[in-house]
Amino acid sequence: MRRIAGVAGLALMFCLAVDNGFAAPPPASKSAQATIVIVFKDGHRQSFNLADIARVEFPAGAAAATAGDTASSNHLSPSRARFRGKWQVGDGSGNDFYIMLKENGDAYRSLRSVHGKWAYVNGEAQVTWDDGAKDAIRKVGSIYEKFAYSASKSFTDEPDNVANARNLAAPSI
Repeated sequence: MRRIAGVAGLALMFCLAVDNGFAAPPPASKSAQATIVIVFKDGHRQSFNLADIARVEFPAGAAAATAGDTASSNHLSPSRARFRGKWQVGDGSGNDFYIMLKENGDAYRSLRSVHGKWAYVNGEAQVTWDDGAKDAIRKVGSIYEKFAYSASKSFTDEPDNVANARNLAAPSI
């Protein structure tokens, strides 16, 4: 009888220790928890630990994009990441050259070896070259096209030429 009472007491102490969290696993460290990455319009990214976020609020009735940013709010628009890499593009005269778009916003053009800067704007890649010329790579239907603009024009003007564009790093569609 004494032996049964001892085993029962030991079992009771064990159950109470487990119930009080004695044997509970320690909470996961913050670095092991999930994060959310916000990608801003200019392309820079910022990560937040989900454990540090109480809630995410959006202004009532406001869309995720501003009124002038309808293309980027369209779920059919390609992401910024889709534009990174090496593009084979036409020059408008039947010849091809290459445009390299880097993650950090740098751009390189094989035609006359020109450097530039690119930004993801309204669902397209807009490149401003150091020589003043501009190129935009846009998704038109199911294909991509390169729109070329002279130094005196903006991205909303009539382009000087339009040619096919193909991202060599992305699978063909």
